[in-house]
Amino acid sequence: MSAEFSFKSTYAPAPHHRYNIGDKVVVKRAFPPGHRRTPQYIRGKQGVIERICGAYPNPEELAYGFDGKPEKVLYRVRFLQTHVWPGYAGPTNDIIEMEIFEHWLVPAPQ
Repeated sequence: MSAEFSFKSTYAPAPHHRYNIGDKVVVKRAFPPGHRRTPQYIRGKQGVIERICGAYPNPEELAYGFDGKPEKVLYRVRFLQTHVWPGYAGPTNDIIEMEIFEHWLVPAPQ
């Protein structure tokens, strides 16, 4: 077997994405009723866009039997553990990454 591998990306195109890799964002601090894919513990936290995963049907709409349109852009966002968990005692450079849809994100204050 060759030492070189070529894998096709599993990520979908997202030509109309709002954020770019490296942009600082904040997860909206919102608590709407119903099924939501954004964990409450990450709401209000600041992170950095690690990658643009693509555009996908909105799972919050799919959960209620709708078609999930229009598609929403999904990002992988990186957070410092010390910013997420009060009193975190691990290394200061420990991170958590999670995938969050664009409608949950706002630009971080400068």
